[in-house]
Amino acid sequence: MAVSPDSVAVELGRPTPLSESDSARFQSWIDQALYLIGRRYSIDALNSADVDYVVLMAVAEHARHADSAKKVTVSVDDGNVSKEYDTPSSRVSIWDDLWDVLEPQVSGGGAFTIGPFGAPDRIGDGPTGWVR
Repeated sequence: MAVSPDSVAVELGRPTPLSESDSARFQSWIDQALYLIGRRYSIDALNSADVDYVVLMAVAEHARHADSAKKVTVSVDDGNVSKEYDTPSSRVSIWDDLWDVLEPQVSGGGAFTIGPFGAPDRIGDGPTGWVR
C-alpha cells in the first residue's frame, strides 16, 4: 500500500515533511483504515489503487475534523459570540461511498434486470415445515 503520512498531508494542503508527532498520528489513522478494510475484505484480493484511495480519503476526512471543538464562546465586554462544531468520532470511519469503491462490480445486469426470487423469509415467518 502506498499511502503515507506525507501523502495525507499533501491531500490536506499541509507542508511536508511532517513533524514526528503528526507523522505518527497520521500513520496510526492509516493503520486503522487498513484494519477496517481488512475486517470486511481480503486486502490482497482488492485493487491496490482503490484501497489506497479509500484509505487516503478516510484518513484525510478524519484529519480535517480531528481537532474541532464542540462549542466555542468568545466574550468581549458585555457581548458573547458562540459557534458550535460537530465533534468527530474518535476513530477513523469509512463512509458508504468509499465502501462502494472497494466492492467488486457485478457485470451483466441492466436497468431492467429482475431477480429470479425475492429475499428469503426469516425463520418462523413462513408455513410450518420450511427449513433453511
